[in-house]
Amino acid sequence: MILNHEVTYPSPSVRDFWVLLKPRVMSLVIFTGFCGLWMAPGHIHPLLEFTAILCIATGAGAAGCLNMWYERSVDKLMIRTMSRPTASGIIDSDSALSFGVILSFLSVTVMQVAINTTAAALLLLTIVFYIGVYTILLKPNTPHNIVIGGAAGALPPVIGWAAVSPLDWRPLSLFLIIFMWTPAHFWALALNYAAEYAKAGIPMMPNTAGIEKTKKYIILYAVLTVICTTIPYFLQMAGWLYLLCSVAFGFGFIYLSVELYKSDDLKEGLRVFAYSILYLFVVFASLIADRKLYG
Repeated sequence: MILNHEVTYPSPSVRDFWVLLKPRVMSLVIFTGFCGLWMAPGHIHPLLEFTAILCIATGAGAAGCLNMWYERSVDKLMIRTMSRPTASGIIDSDSALSFGVILSFLSVTVMQVAINTTAAALLLLTIVFYIGVYTILLKPNTPHNIVIGGAAGALPPVIGWAAVSPLDWRPLSLFLIIFMWTPAHFWALALNYAAEYAKAGIPMMPNTAGIEKTKKYIILYAVLTVICTTIPYFLQMAGWLYLLCSVAFGFGFIYLSVELYKSDDLKEGLRVFAYSILYLFVVFASLIADRKLYG
């Protein structure tokens, strides 16, 4: 007698689709996008400001959804990602793909109609770059995937700026901060999952270059990030309050990175990872505070 053991999953809930959008990543995207919008010279109606940020958030969520759709088979191999809705089978691949494509279309279209073409084009570039360049081309093929792919996560403040004002060199300084911050931030986490990445066939820096070399790279990018945070001050985008906060917390970032290098406990990487999020928040929050207090 042959028994058919068919695995069945409960119907996906709203929360499952919400998880597809990578809400923790989205929250950082919203904040940096708002900062770019806030720092830009000029003014648009508050309703349009809200619309622009909503489009940035929706576009970021769409990119996260498409990323989970494409990587569902790889996510099944890693403890950190196997519970994702697409990897676990709670949401089928067709539904995830449709959801991501619809959100992408809506976010870019609304940005184009309500805001302007430049902001819409940059939002489209962000989504395409994250999926087409980072997820499909870079991540499976090079350990430098997060270095180049970090450009996608660095674009939101530029999009926010473009929603209000024509682009110049100033928003690129905000882009550069996040671009340099991303490798140290991500590798600090990846140190604890090197074996899983190797099992999944993903050439992340810790499992290709080795743990010690990755730790050196983390220090290097932490230093480069702190240097880049001084650029807005020299471009006269912010004053001493911003410079003091960004450099002080930046030295904390470097210090913890050095401590990680000296330690044999890879869990120190989680401390660097957590602090890096706080650090980026402080950098952009102090930009806003400086602008609010001193203009």
